[in-house]
Amino acid sequence: MDRESIEYDVVVVGGGPAGLSAACKLKQLNSETSVCLLEKGSEIGSHIISGAIFEPEALFDLFPEESKNCPSLSIPVEKDEVHFLTANSAYKVPSFITPKGLHNKGNFIISLGEMCKWLSERAMDLGVDIFPGFPANKYLLNEDGHVCGIATADMGIDKNGDKKSTWAPGMDILAKQTIFAEGARGHLGKKLINEFNLSEGKSPQHFAIGFKEIWELESELHSTGDVLHTVGWPLTKGTTGGGFLYHFDNNRVAVGLIVDLNYSNPYQNPFKDFQSFKHHKLIKKYLKGGKRISYGARAISKGGIHSLVRMDFDGGMIIGCDAGTLNPGKIKGSHCAIKSGMLAATHVNNKLTSTDSDFNAIFKSSSLYRELKESRNFSNAIHKFGFYLGSAYNFIDYNIFQNKLPFNIKDDNADNENLISIRDIKPTPYPTPDNKLSFDITSSLFLSGTNHEEDQPSHLKLSNAEIPINKNLVEFDEPAQRYCPAGVYEIIDRDGEDYFQINAPNCLHCKTCDIKDPYQNITWTPPEGGGGPNYIGM
Repeated sequence: MDRESIEYDVVVVGGGPAGLSAACKLKQLNSETSVCLLEKGSEIGSHIISGAIFEPEALFDLFPEESKNCPSLSIPVEKDEVHFLTANSAYKVPSFITPKGLHNKGNFIISLGEMCKWLSERAMDLGVDIFPGFPANKYLLNEDGHVCGIATADMGIDKNGDKKSTWAPGMDILAKQTIFAEGARGHLGKKLINEFNLSEGKSPQHFAIGFKEIWELESELHSTGDVLHTVGWPLTKGTTGGGFLYHFDNNRVAVGLIVDLNYSNPYQNPFKDFQSFKHHKLIKKYLKGGKRISYGARAISKGGIHSLVRMDFDGGMIIGCDAGTLNPGKIKGSHCAIKSGMLAATHVNNKLTSTDSDFNAIFKSSSLYRELKESRNFSNAIHKFGFYLGSAYNFIDYNIFQNKLPFNIKDDNADNENLISIRDIKPTPYPTPDNKLSFDITSSLFLSGTNHEEDQPSHLKLSNAEIPINKNLVEFDEPAQRYCPAGVYEIIDRDGEDYFQINAPNCLHCKTCDIKDPYQNITWTPPEGGGGPNYIGM
């Protein structure tokens, strides 16, 4: 059966805030432009997970009237605190010491997945064709080497690569311009960055893994609109990141931990760090007696403007967290993603109408560029100087010099290069889950709604099948057993020998394995359409 093809003016890959805002803005600029959007999740929002404290101005710019009725903007931040944690204590950080970018007055507590559903409704009202459950498998190049669309994969292939009774061929979607908005560590974005040399002159992108759970609390412990951030414990000995607890509606809170992936301890277990975090007395007092209802995890691109790749190339754009637009000084990416989508739409519309367009000029005249430039050193200062000196630098830069210090602090070590040998360190035991505040991966994964077709090829590819046992196990006790938040990777005994087992159906699509593997031996690719987590309200 031959593959079919269909043509659009623009195809957008990814149904997050960047892709949806780009699609909407394109139709606002020219209603005659044909636009389709592909989303790998079973529906818009099913793969979306974020904290999320949302800065609304970008959405107001995109939909000045409609956004007034956006249901996601119903819970304004009422109270905002930062605490420094030790194992047994919590110290409130005075507001005047907290870097200004971390203040949240005027922002909203949202579910980003629910906001994306609202944006998808606006997009369809404008005439965008949206196809959930159809991941882009590869991008297409024309005879000039320019991107000219994408191809979806064949459906109904079994583990051996043979066609099942449900087999159906994929489709080529051809476009004059293609916009890639896959989120952090997009599998096509990674290839585009290499093929078109989009990271030339840039530092490597840096990432964190973010964990999030939704809990229902006893009503007397809940206070709608309260925001709590933490730094310090359980992230110690060179590991950086921070925790959060956000009170939104219906006695629910979002609790989570962000762990920077530049850590050096091969025995670090970010999932277990998160479980430990919930036992701190500052967090425990809210969760005790509550009910956990959701769990998820996702990689976060946080290198800032020093790692932001060139976003335009022959035939299209790469935007949002796929390119690295998150503002590390605010620890927020959703509003930046929306801004990047709007800028991309302006540039693409110019290209379609044969108007000269210089995206670099468009970007550098934007509020997004100014925002990212101001926060350019935030994460890198902590990476280079450590938590205490880095935080001191950020306080001086943000609060005293108004982001005008003339320094560029860069971290040119990729996150996968930092692990030290197990010969130089001993493992530190983690406490056993109590199944009240802390849990194991299996029960957590159940709450994510993760589901994959069992009989399909693994979407997690090894470049060299010998590296996990012969190198990673010897040097680092195979860290994939610990950095994966879904129990995908195990070392098991097979016929008296160590064997590296990949439990691909467990995958949360967080991409941490693609980022942190010391030898960059694991490549994440999209599974058959619709597979993965099914987040609700995340």
